[in-house]
Amino acid sequence: MTRTGILGVSLIAMGTLGMACHAAETPLAAHLPPPVVADAPATTHHATAIFAGGCFWGVQSVFQHIRGVTATRAGYDGGARDTAEYETVGEGDTGHAESVAVEYDPTQVSYAALMRIFFSVALDPTQVNAQFPDTGSQYRSVLFTRTPEQAAEARAYIRQLDGAHVFARPVATQVVPDRGFYPAEDYHQNFAARHPDNPYIATYDTPRIDTLKMLYGGQYRDHPILALATPGEP
Repeated sequence: MTRTGILGVSLIAMGTLGMACHAAETPLAAHLPPPVVADAPATTHHATAIFAGGCFWGVQSVFQHIRGVTATRAGYDGGARDTAEYETVGEGDTGHAESVAVEYDPTQVSYAALMRIFFSVALDPTQVNAQFPDTGSQYRSVLFTRTPEQAAEARAYIRQLDGAHVFARPVATQVVPDRGFYPAEDYHQNFAARHPDNPYIATYDTPRIDTLKMLYGGQYRDHPILALATPGEP
C-alpha cells in the first residue's frame, strides 16, 4: 500500500516519511482506575519516562497535551545506537521500538498518572508486537523504566489492571529497563502538531486528544509542549 492510499497525499509530498504509520483504528479509550502503588512524594522537579505504544506520532501527541510534561522526543529504544535509524528500525529486527521520551515535573504530574493516561488513551495495551494494523516488534508496547521505582510501579499497575479485568485480554505491555533512548529524525518530531490537517492525523490521532480532554480534563492542556527541532525544521 502506498502513502497516497493511506494519507491522501503523494509520496513525493511526504518526502522521506515512507511508511511511518499505517492507517489504524481509533485506540481503545477507558477511564482506568488510578494505580494503587503510587509515587513517593516528589523531591525533584525533573524526571524522564519512556513510553512505547505503536506509531510514535500519536503517542508523542498525547503526552504533549498533559499538564506537568515539560518536553517530549520521539525516538527509538531497545536496540543499539548504530541501528537507531528509521528505515533500519522499520525492518523489525533491531530490537528497537518506536518510543517517546517524556520529561516531566513530578510535583505537577506523577509517573503513576502518566501511566494511567498512557493505558487509557494512547494505545491498545493488549496487542502483541503490534498496534492495530501496524505489525512488527518495532510497534510493541513497552515501558522502558529509568529507575527501580518506575519498574516497581509499572509492574504493580499491570498486575492491578489484569486483576481487575479492565481489558478483555491481558495487558501485553512489557516492562524493561531502559538502556538507551535515541531521538528520531527531525521530520518525525511534533508530527501531529505540525500536520493537524494530515488525513492520518485527523482520523487516528486527533481522536486520542479529544479522548484525553474528555477523560482527564484536569490534566489536559490545549497547547502542546513541542520538542525542539534542528534549526530550519518547520
